[in-house]
Amino acid sequence: MPAFADDQSGITDAATMRGRDWPSLRQFCVFLENRVGRLHDLLRHIERYDLKVVGLCVVDSADFAVARLILSETDRARELFNLSKFSFIENDILGVVLPDSSQPFLEVFLALMSAELNISYAYPILYRCENRGAVALYVDNIDQAYTVLAEKGFIPVTENDLLGN
Repeated sequence: MPAFADDQSGITDAATMRGRDWPSLRQFCVFLENRVGRLHDLLRHIERYDLKVVGLCVVDSADFAVARLILSETDRARELFNLSKFSFIENDILGVVLPDSSQPFLEVFLALMSAELNISYAYPILYRCENRGAVALYVDNIDQAYTVLAEKGFIPVTENDLLGN
């Protein structure tokens, strides 16, 4: 995990800098054998411990699959995965509330494209804000994407937002 210098010339681990209102979400990428029942096993394992799946995207290939998950409680999810038999990695993604318009995805994507930011993938998340949906975006620069979207009035979805979901 990267570290950053603090004001007293010490080093602060990036994990300690993330708070529940950090303008990104934590995504868990779980590697699964591509066979019947593996996704069921994963979801049963997660939901058994009262964690809610807020976002799910499955990328499939001939030999394996990757389940990308956003869960309601990041710290509990990390502990659960660390104690499980599932192989996983974590990364940050950007959550954005879709605007109330006839073309909400186009508005978000155009804002990022105008800043020459690449969207590697996107998927919907089960989060509502003022009766509007939200989307998870994996972009090449989360900080810049957040700044661009905030300047254009888009509302981020934070980990804190997901706790009550």
